[in-house]
Amino acid sequence: MNSRSLLAPRMGQLRESPTAVVADLVRAMTAKGEHVINFGEGELDFETPEFIKQAGISAIEGGITRYTAVGGTIEVKKAVQTKFQRDNGLDFSLDQLIVGTGGKQLIFNAILATVSAGDEVIIPAPYWVSYPDIVRLAGGTPVIVPGEDRNGFKISPAALSKAITPATKWLVLNSPNNPTGALYSAQELDALLEVIADNPGILVMSDDIYEHIVYEGAFATPAAVRPDLADRILTVNGVSKAYSMTGWRIGFAGGPSWLISAMQVLQSQSTTNAAAMCQEATRAALVGPQDFMAERLERLRTRRDLVVAALNQTQGLRCDTPPGAFYVYVNCQALLGRKTADGAILESDTDVAKYLADDAKVGVVPGTAFGLSPYLRIAYGLDDRDLVEGCRRIRAACGRLN
Repeated sequence: MNSRSLLAPRMGQLRESPTAVVADLVRAMTAKGEHVINFGEGELDFETPEFIKQAGISAIEGGITRYTAVGGTIEVKKAVQTKFQRDNGLDFSLDQLIVGTGGKQLIFNAILATVSAGDEVIIPAPYWVSYPDIVRLAGGTPVIVPGEDRNGFKISPAALSKAITPATKWLVLNSPNNPTGALYSAQELDALLEVIADNPGILVMSDDIYEHIVYEGAFATPAAVRPDLADRILTVNGVSKAYSMTGWRIGFAGGPSWLISAMQVLQSQSTTNAAAMCQEATRAALVGPQDFMAERLERLRTRRDLVVAALNQTQGLRCDTPPGAFYVYVNCQALLGRKTADGAILESDTDVAKYLADDAKVGVVPGTAFGLSPYLRIAYGLDDRDLVEGCRRIRAACGRLN
């Protein structure tokens, strides 16, 4: 019997996360003794701050190792409540908040709770790789609206309005954006939300995970920009990026209580609660000192500027300076059609990414994974020596193309 026939048909609609594939490739090459520089993974090299680590350790030593309420402890939900008030001017009651095993789980829960076969979800491109697959898994249809390079990869109200149909259920927004670093201003969000206001059956998901990594401009979140639409907006965030807590696996969200309740029911039948000690570390992160972020942001700004300058001096590559996140989305159109030393022709950004992995020992993610080609996503959350060396390798590899 063909083992694939034993799988559910829904598995045919899914792909493995492209960023995870690159990470696995880099790990395999490293295991063989190759020095690979990984520009492909969305993770900072900064350590989790010491006071957060100690909160987690103290929780374990104090016996905080058991089940908690499905949607998070009262203590961590109060910390999330404080964070939303302090940083965003959003007032949520505790029944409007949920804590889960990473932001991805909460996005998954929200889509699964609301999307049925025939429903459409509008996703601006470039997009985080998991959005379309989560929608497909729920039986919905992703409707991709490309952002324009010349407009900082952001979509316009006109493009949004054109994409809306009677089947539209959600608009997904991610600002600052992965993979481009694009940042929507409050005015730009207001213009998009005005379109949503005219279509009362549409929900808005705001993925704010890169909120604290903004270099130019000011962060804005939809629920604060249009409080009159708050009963249709889900704000998703977490501690992975700004607090360097990717491995702790904690995300949180605030939104209308009917939606949060449904998400909690789903969570009760999947992961149940997030790890108790990780919730306690998250509580400490959200209510503890936030001043360490300013110094980190300056280091990231320096890295960003270094990478942008180096890539714009590389034959066949072009990129603008992104105002947020820690990615550069690099146009590689000029490399397509060129030949490698062994005569292979680079026909796509996937070919370019494979060439850089093989020839330069540098891992990058092709723009195909994010729904807009031909680009490469380069994550600069690495130490300075690897950044300089990685950019040197890319420049040399591009220079060897015919």
